[in-house]
Amino acid sequence: MRYAVRTHIAAPPEKVWPLLVDGAGYPAWNPTVVKVEGDIALGQKIKVFAAISPARAFPVKVTTLDAPRRMEWTGGMPLGLFKGVRTFTLQPEAGGTTFAMEEVFSGLMKPLIAKSMPDLQPAFDDFAAALKARAEGR
Repeated sequence: MRYAVRTHIAAPPEKVWPLLVDGAGYPAWNPTVVKVEGDIALGQKIKVFAAISPARAFPVKVTTLDAPRRMEWTGGMPLGLFKGVRTFTLQPEAGGTTFAMEEVFSGLMKPLIAKSMPDLQPAFDDFAAALKARAEGR
């Protein structure tokens, strides 16, 4: 199971990146996140409270942080029974940045858990649109 989004942002990666790593600032521009607890830093554990299920915390670990190009959040169940890896990528290009976000779910429990999960594609699309708007100053 995989969700993905890609968009062009008319701003350099150096302007987009600070928005992605400022978890406390997410609620100000991102309609898909109610709050983020913890610091988005390599090796740190954070809790993401998504608008799709605001009372539930999604704990993840920042497993890759290569500023201003790539970040990964990894979460799931012990022993790899269920795992989600969300990857954020910024690619510089003429006139701005290509932003991509993807989440891949895997593990033995994936078929069971997937049945109870909502469709995350609208949230991915909203995240990218909101990031674009904020980075472009709209």
